[in-house]
Amino acid sequence: MQVILLEKVVNVGNLGEVVRVRDGYARNFLIPQKKARRATEAALKEFEARRAELEKVQAEKLAAAQALGERLAGYQLKVAQKAGVDGRLFGSVTNADIAEGLRAAGFADIEKGQVRLPNGQLKTIGEFPIQLALHADVVVDVVVLVEGDMH
Repeated sequence: MQVILLEKVVNVGNLGEVVRVRDGYARNFLIPQKKARRATEAALKEFEARRAELEKVQAEKLAAAQALGERLAGYQLKVAQKAGVDGRLFGSVTNADIAEGLRAAGFADIEKGQVRLPNGQLKTIGEFPIQLALHADVVVDVVVLVEGDMH
């Protein structure tokens, strides 16, 4: 399906590009998330009329993500989980737990989909570097310190 991108999408294209993507990806993700529109003549004309407005909105989102990234750079989040005496957790620390911890620490705009765990869920106590993808162009490194709760 041919779509016009209304914002930059990682591994797809930039704002304003007309790209061909799989039908399901367009129907189930890009169009409902308002990241793209079907590339029809009317949509292309409307997009060109609104291009400056959309670019301004994207610039504002990027600036907000960069500001949040500067606040988060080098941040260390402490997460307490029940653990055995050998340091293994009962359960694991997921991206949802990390996003919830960051929201509780005052970073309101963090969603679980933005948390990238390079080696999967955290299953032991210790210090783990993770990444937060705040925007297509803004990725921040954060350290998660998993502490064992022995009781």
